[in-house]
Amino acid sequence: MSNSVGETDAQVWHKRFAMSCNNRAWDLSTEVRTPAQDREMLNAAHASAWHWEQVGSELNRMRATLLLAEVHALLGMGPSALMLAEAMREYFTNRETPDWEIAFTHTIYAHAAHAAGRLSEYREAYRQATAAIGSVAKEDDRNIVAKTFSLVPKPL
Repeated sequence: MSNSVGETDAQVWHKRFAMSCNNRAWDLSTEVRTPAQDREMLNAAHASAWHWEQVGSELNRMRATLLLAEVHALLGMGPSALMLAEAMREYFTNRETPDWEIAFTHTIYAHAAHAAGRLSEYREAYRQATAAIGSVAKEDDRNIVAKTFSLVPKPL
C-alpha cells in the first residue's frame, strides 16, 4: 500500500488494520465457529470499526457499523445489534447506495431485529431483504449477500 499525498505512516497502518480486521470478521461471520472464534470475530469487528474511526470516511465508518450489527446479531446481542442496525439503515437508505449494499442493509437489519425480538420489524426487513437480493444485478454480489442472508432465521 503506497502512501497518498499527506498520508502519515499511522494513517496507512490504521487503514491496513481496518481492512484486515474487517475481512477476518466477515470471513468468520459465515463460518461455523467455536466460542474462541466468536470472540475473535467480535474483537476483529470492533477493531476494524475503531481503526476506521481514526482514518475512514463516513462510508467506511457506516460499513463498519453494518459489520458490527451483523456480528452482534450472530452472537445474540439483540439490543446492541438493533441499535447499530438502525444507525446503518438510516445512513444507507437515505442516500444513493449500490444495490448489493441495500440488500446487505435489509438483511442485517432483519437479523438484528430478530435478535432483539422485534418480530414485526424483522418480518418486514426480511421481506425487503428478499426483494433487494433479487434486485442485485451482479451474480457475484448477489451470492455474497445471499451467504449472509442464509444466516437470518426464516419467518415462521
